[in-house]
Amino acid sequence: MKRYKKAFRKIHLWLGLTSGLVVFIIAITGCLYAFQEELQFATQSYRYVAPQNQAYLLPSQLGAIAQKQLPDKLLHSVKYNETDCSVEAIFYHYEPSYYYTVYLNPYTGKVLHVQNMEEGFFRWVLDGHFYLWLPHEVGQVVVAIFTLIFLVMVITGLILWWPANKKVIGQRLRFKWKITTTWKRKNFDLHSITGFYISLIALVFIITGLVWGFQWWAYGYYKVMGGEKSLVYSDAVSVKNSAVPAQYPLDAIYQKVKNETPNAVSIEVHPPETETSGIAVNVNMDKGTYWTIDYRYFDRYSLKEITVNHIYGRYKNATMADKLMRMNYDIHTGAVLGFAGKVLAFLVSLLIATLPITGCILWWNRRKKEFLKTNTPL
Repeated sequence: MKRYKKAFRKIHLWLGLTSGLVVFIIAITGCLYAFQEELQFATQSYRYVAPQNQAYLLPSQLGAIAQKQLPDKLLHSVKYNETDCSVEAIFYHYEPSYYYTVYLNPYTGKVLHVQNMEEGFFRWVLDGHFYLWLPHEVGQVVVAIFTLIFLVMVITGLILWWPANKKVIGQRLRFKWKITTTWKRKNFDLHSITGFYISLIALVFIITGLVWGFQWWAYGYYKVMGGEKSLVYSDAVSVKNSAVPAQYPLDAIYQKVKNETPNAVSIEVHPPETETSGIAVNVNMDKGTYWTIDYRYFDRYSLKEITVNHIYGRYKNATMADKLMRMNYDIHTGAVLGFAGKVLAFLVSLLIATLPITGCILWWNRRKKEFLKTNTPL
């Protein structure tokens, strides 16, 4: 066992020295991003409106007002929030790439703010977390590879932590700084004991992060859980026929969904982008999470509901594997456990960021000790 531990120690050491800076950046940016939603709502007054005793303007009306602000951009969706919140007209496109949000008063249509969503502090933090501020097609692969390396480090770290004598396990679980006088020993405890306690949650971060990093990982993870649907989102298709289409199909679908789900915290309607595109509607009944969203699709001509064969369909039709995949973002951010979960994610991310630092100090101390040992005259 000692021989194997020696090999694991070398793997852990060299992978740690190779990936330490990247792990620190990913962890600290994740830590900074933990409460971005709460902070933005607390500091951006244009996200709020005074509730009024009147109906909201319809999607076609709000979309037309927002389009005047960005006439050369494609309207992706109109998102209605709670009664004291502004409506978000979202302009998004992949190629050419842009992402804007126009905030509107849902009662009057007044434009409150136009925001380039690819700018700002939290966007900078997110780009660091996902891409290391590299071009996205390069950065995503780099981050995914280093996340895999971190997975190996967590596993080897647990193996190295496990003592040969099980009777001393208790000593590996507690800080004994009252009797520990040297800062070198305290640093060792910070690395090994902290690493052990956060390892399980770190594994959750790694698994959920790799779902975005590699398609093969996401597919394998889903299949192991018993998933059978497609993980690739595809638009529902409208069938163009001789039926007379509704004059404002987006408004009609919005009114239908709103009447069926009066307690929804948000309803996001997506205009069809082509003559054969369906109308997509996302209905969220739970504030603060995304996994229970009801993804619904309608034919733009007949207004009939359409079923899809991927995981982003009706929540009632989702299997356990589907729900787990849809829950991936909420698990990764801790939001699945509410505000307490976000606090936990924040603290664990902060502690993960300390591991490359304490590990590097540990390596330096041992290197210095070996140098002095081999260079001290007899």
